[in-house]
Amino acid sequence: MAAVSHNQDALADKFDVKELSGAAQADANERNSTVWEAWRTHKKAVLWSMALSGALIMEGYDVTVVGSFYGHPAFLRRFGVPTTGNDIGYAIPAPWQSGLSNGASAGGIIGLFINGWAADRYGPKIVMGASTIMLTLTIFLLVFGDSLGMLVAGQVLCGIPWGVFQTLTVGYAAEVCPIQLRGYLTAYVNMCWGIGILLSSGIVKATLVIPTDLSWRLPFVLQWIWVIPLFSIVYFCPPSPWWMVRKGRHDDAAAAVRRLTNPKYFSEEDVQNSVAMMIHTTEMEAQNQHGTSYLQCFRGFDLRRSEIAMMAFTMQILSGQSLCGQGIQFLQQAGISTDLSFSLNMVLNSMFIIGTATSWVLMGFFGRRTLYTSGMACMCITLMTIGGLAFYPSNEVKMAMGSLLIILNFIYNCTIGPATYTIIGEISSTRLRQKTIVLARASYKAINIVAGILNPRMLSPLAWNLGPKTGLVWGSTAFLSLIYCLLRLPEAKGRSYGELDILFENRIPAWKFKTTKADQFGMVRRGEAVEEDGKLAQEVAHVEGDRK
Repeated sequence: MAAVSHNQDALADKFDVKELSGAAQADANERNSTVWEAWRTHKKAVLWSMALSGALIMEGYDVTVVGSFYGHPAFLRRFGVPTTGNDIGYAIPAPWQSGLSNGASAGGIIGLFINGWAADRYGPKIVMGASTIMLTLTIFLLVFGDSLGMLVAGQVLCGIPWGVFQTLTVGYAAEVCPIQLRGYLTAYVNMCWGIGILLSSGIVKATLVIPTDLSWRLPFVLQWIWVIPLFSIVYFCPPSPWWMVRKGRHDDAAAAVRRLTNPKYFSEEDVQNSVAMMIHTTEMEAQNQHGTSYLQCFRGFDLRRSEIAMMAFTMQILSGQSLCGQGIQFLQQAGISTDLSFSLNMVLNSMFIIGTATSWVLMGFFGRRTLYTSGMACMCITLMTIGGLAFYPSNEVKMAMGSLLIILNFIYNCTIGPATYTIIGEISSTRLRQKTIVLARASYKAINIVAGILNPRMLSPLAWNLGPKTGLVWGSTAFLSLIYCLLRLPEAKGRSYGELDILFENRIPAWKFKTTKADQFGMVRRGEAVEEDGKLAQEVAHVEGDRK
């Protein structure tokens, strides 16, 4: 495959030979290091990223809590209406289920767009700290709510800081971790969701024996446990050096790099070279981007990057994984008892952790495109099988469908789930990363609202009552998503942000990303930069990229 490179002429006046060579050296060192070398040097960055990503444990916790309440006896007796569709005798009407499920999504969209503006202006640390304080206050509505309306309002308000957490944690992991560890740390975000979901399912099951309203209020109360540790992490964590560079605070960026690396293996020269590489990449993007507004995300080749990020997140819902979020209701509608459905739900939710850990192994062998696309194909087959089995009800088939739902969640969490966070963290330009992630997550929220309206109606005995046949609906959307993956989803594994800029600038087709060579430093990497008459003059290889 032909090589593509960026024209260095426009950057020549901004960098001297030493700075440009240092930037090239930092880029080469990062790309050529092993996973062990990257861990040894950037261990502190990894630990800070993991700690900050823990904020999403709270969101995963609450999302599953609300979904579990649709089969929770005390909650149903408090807010439900009589029905013969389950062994409890009560059910939450589908419109209220949609309101509760979509409340956090609606609030999340508001929080996402606030963050897209505020994080660039005030910095991720300040915005995340303020969001943590807001979440502390809004939890009161969930704990003391005495009507479905108050609970919906609480979900909307809590969704605003959750929207902030979703964007900042992925962006931070993508910016502070080196190439060799970037996929693992962005994928870890998915595990944080899983930890929260597993915790909530265990706590909800444990509270089933409480006959009073405390049975469903207690899971909400426990959310306050996370507030103080999370705020402490936000307060003490190093800022993103990329954000500092974008603000022109190069000395502060160098200080952040020092805090994120091990001085035993990362010298002061390495620090300066690393910052020089960030400055070079930022300046290179500035040549092709006019501003950093949301509008810029839809201009030029940034439009393609935004489309891919938005679709990667949207296809999480279209893959049919949203059925797992309604696991208890799905299992009960399949004819499984209340107690067994809650037990199976814990096994179901444990797949978030087991699956993500498996994805770390798979990422070492396969790229993001391969992992995501193969996962989508497997999801499609599994969903179609579940839907087909629904036409042959028996005790054996019921257990088979429950097992397939667990398998479905495992497939999702070792492929599509973690790969999505890696893709959106890598595919956006560094100047537009926060806004691109905001748009991607907002697309997810919008489709999730649609799914939150459809799923209760498809599953509820008070509405369409499709039960497990719902698998056929989501199997169809998974098939359409598979076609998109084959045509539009590129491979970003092992690429620096500068290389990705070049590939998009040259409009390389998605299926050729893996084999196309790209070099943001041109001949500088081979030491062919020379200085003439006080000005930098360098030879750059201009090879026409394959634009077909």
